Amino acid sequence: MLRILRHGVFGLAVLLGLFSATPPAAAAYPDRPVHWLIGFSPGGPVDIVARIMAQWLSERLGQQFIVENRTGSGGNIAAAAAINAPPDGYTLLFVAPNNAISTSLYKKLPFDFLRDTTPVASIMQLTNMLVVSNAFPPKSVQEFIDYCKANPGKITYASSGNGTSVHMSAELFKVMTKCDMVHVPYRGSAVAFPDIISNKVQLIFDNLPSAMEQVKGGNVRALGVTSPQRWPSVPDVPAIAETVPGFESVGFYGISAPKGTPPEVIEILNKAVGEALKDPKLVAKLKDVGGLPKPMAPAEFGKLVADETEKWRKVVEFAGVSVD
Repeated sequence: MLRILRHGVFGLAVLLGLFSATPPAAAAYPDRPVHWLIGFSPGGPVDIVARIMAQWLSERLGQQFIVENRTGSGGNIAAAAAINAPPDGYTLLFVAPNNAISTSLYKKLPFDFLRDTTPVASIMQLTNMLVVSNAFPPKSVQEFIDYCKANPGKITYASSGNGTSVHMSAELFKVMTKCDMVHVPYRGSAVAFPDIISNKVQLIFDNLPSAMEQVKGGNVRALGVTSPQRWPSVPDVPAIAETVPGFESVGFYGISAPKGTPPEVIEILNKAVGEALKDPKLVAKLKDVGGLPKPMAPAEFGKLVADETEKWRKVVEFAGVSVD
């Protein structure tokens, strides 16, 4: 009888231990550095925001979040690297409009972004800004349109790569205004600005964070923002839609992970980002670069990426552009 009782007590203890055990991933994550892949060059808008958020997450979660710049192919090199990484939460991807645009713009991608990634968290919304070289004559959007029509094919515009919102904002502008401009893609907007400042390339529809930095430094001149109304952080800069009715290109920044990443890891990261977006100091940093904090649950962010993918598919078809 004593032996039976002993076995019973031991079995009960094991059973209680199983029920009370915390899932290893949730208990330990992160227990080593996390690599956060971004598809654009250091110093650009994605890089700026990623480093602001990575520092906060590193301090909050007790492990270093390392920002890695994997440039090229409109951010698709970084996306492919993240998608092919182990789905353990230690490789993340910075998600932006380029990921939604590439689905329809690039004809031979080795992945399906919506199928092969797991949404983690939304960080913020932002607009693009049309900025021009100080040596470029037009001083307003209307003057720019008039100048462009008087000089067809003679104006060049930079982008941070094929398939970025920087690229497609310009293509949408071309279609809606009948402006004939030549595209010059770069591996990120940071490396494009020296050529814009020198007027080798005349303009860029850049993400607001880096565009604002160049405007504040007096290196370039702002003509308009791509949001449907004036953007809160730059109220003196007109919306392009004030001159070109219906023009709109508003972007988003967020985080995704490889498909199959444990739900408990996604929950930890989403909660941490949500807390970050309530931190007044971090929110102030995002607002300094023109971003509007936009926390979302993973499913809500996934729907946003899906909706943006469909929206940009229509723009790509409307503009008639593609990349092999």
